Amino acid sequence: MILTLTINPAIDRNVSVDKLVFEDRAYILARAEMAGGRGINASRVLHGFGAKTIALLTSGGSAGERMEKSLGSMHFPFEVVHVKSESRINITISDKQGLTIKLNEVGAPIDAKELKEIRLLVEARIPKAHWLMICGSIPPGVSPHFYSEIIELAKGHGVKTLVDTDGDALLHSLDAKPTIITPNQLEAERLLGRALITRTHFLEALDRIQKMGSEMVILSLGSRGAMGSSPEGIFEALPPHIDAVSPIGAGDAMAAAFTWSMEKKKSFADSLRWGVAAGTAKARLPGLTFPTFDETRAIYKQVELRAVA
Repeated sequence: MILTLTINPAIDRNVSVDKLVFEDRAYILARAEMAGGRGINASRVLHGFGAKTIALLTSGGSAGERMEKSLGSMHFPFEVVHVKSESRINITISDKQGLTIKLNEVGAPIDAKELKEIRLLVEARIPKAHWLMICGSIPPGVSPHFYSEIIELAKGHGVKTLVDTDGDALLHSLDAKPTIITPNQLEAERLLGRALITRTHFLEALDRIQKMGSEMVILSLGSRGAMGSSPEGIFEALPPHIDAVSPIGAGDAMAAAFTWSMEKKKSFADSLRWGVAAGTAKARLPGLTFPTFDETRAIYKQVELRAVA
């Protein structure tokens, strides 16, 4: 079982337009709305790969009701902590050339009682899990130490943890020494307080982040693939060239495929390759569409894996 936890999920509203040009009009070609958030997206990919997954999340207000209705059509189990505040709505606008603008609400506060219910839900489901994916931002007012508390809870049950978040939540999660974190380039730059431009910078970032507390680190580099460090060594996975349609959600697909592969007892290096394949396969697809296993496997065969000396 692979659990995903998303305490700040959203309705993802995707708008496709003909073009995005400054100070000119764009015409809407299509619109779609679906339950989203990093953990929910990860569970979608995991379910598509045939893995057992349960998505744990919060839900509030009319947006939360629509989100739960959408989740019901995705055919994997989910469990909800109902909160008083309205669930957020995120907007993504993409054009035919692949240019994308993403506008996220920060989310509404969660009170102490609701946070306790989230913790109790994780505690109830964690004994049957091998992995817990802790995904996405934390709502305003939630302690940046909350994720580290969840990591400690999982470790107490022998469950491995993947953390996919940003900012202070990512920084403080390292105090609890998660199994792996998967920042993208911008998230790693914020974590380290420096720009990462060259390949040498990326390698230095892997080393620094790993020393901060994570057993393994994957640095996601978009169209350039990813670099990862683990006790097995340092590896680089280079994807084939593709015509990207929508990169939004590619990081979620990467994290999910990596975790699926690790759950299958594959090596860190091979799991990194699967992750990059899934992220690349997602970028080829429009809007809220995620790749199937067969689509990912076709890309996997083209991903070049290198050991870094």
